Order: sequence, then structure tokens, then C-alpha cells
Amino acid sequence: MSGLRIKKGDRVRVLTGKDRGKEGVVMRALPKDGKVIVDGINVAKKHQKARSATTQGGIIDKDMPLPVANVALICPSCGPTRVGYRLENGTKSRICKKCEGDLR
Repeated sequence: MSGLRIKKGDRVRVLTGKDRGKEGVVMRALPKDGKVIVDGINVAKKHQKARSATTQGGIIDKDMPLPVANVALICPSCGPTRVGYRLENGTKSRICKKCEGDLR
């Protein structure tokens, strides 16, 4: 899978799964796997062992990756949308497919 249309820092809405309808900010994009990690979405409980005297063991919450196809980028003016591209003056910029507005 090549480049993703969603980047770190984008606001997205989850389209499918147990967290459907929730919104969050992309903390990390994994283009090689075609996945994104969204803050507070798709949280799993992980049992962690204490590794040294200073690190504490216990059950921690871990944000797990979501397929990029299961999230939609949120346009500031019209809501969840698909992403398009426009070439202006030799620079490529992302645009909203609904309102043709710039996504920055």
C-alpha cells in the first residue's frame, strides 16, 4: 500500500467497528500497514510486567491501529469527507471532495 491520504494531526471520525461515530486526532500514521492510530479510539487492555525497580507493572490502556479505510477525515466546514488533491503553482494540496475547500 502506498501513501496515505490521512496524516498525523488530522481530525477523523470512525466509520465502522465498536467505536463507530467517535472522533479523535491521528497520533501516528503507519503507511506500510495502511493503518492509523487515533487518540482514545480502539483502546485495548494490556497486561504489562514490571521490568525494573522503577517501572511499574499492571494493566495499561493501549491505543491499537485502525485500518485507514475505517476512518474519514473531518472537513472544518462540512464534516466527514473523502480527500482529493489539487495542484496549484507546483504545490500539491489536499482538498475536501464535498465542498472543494482546502484541508489544512
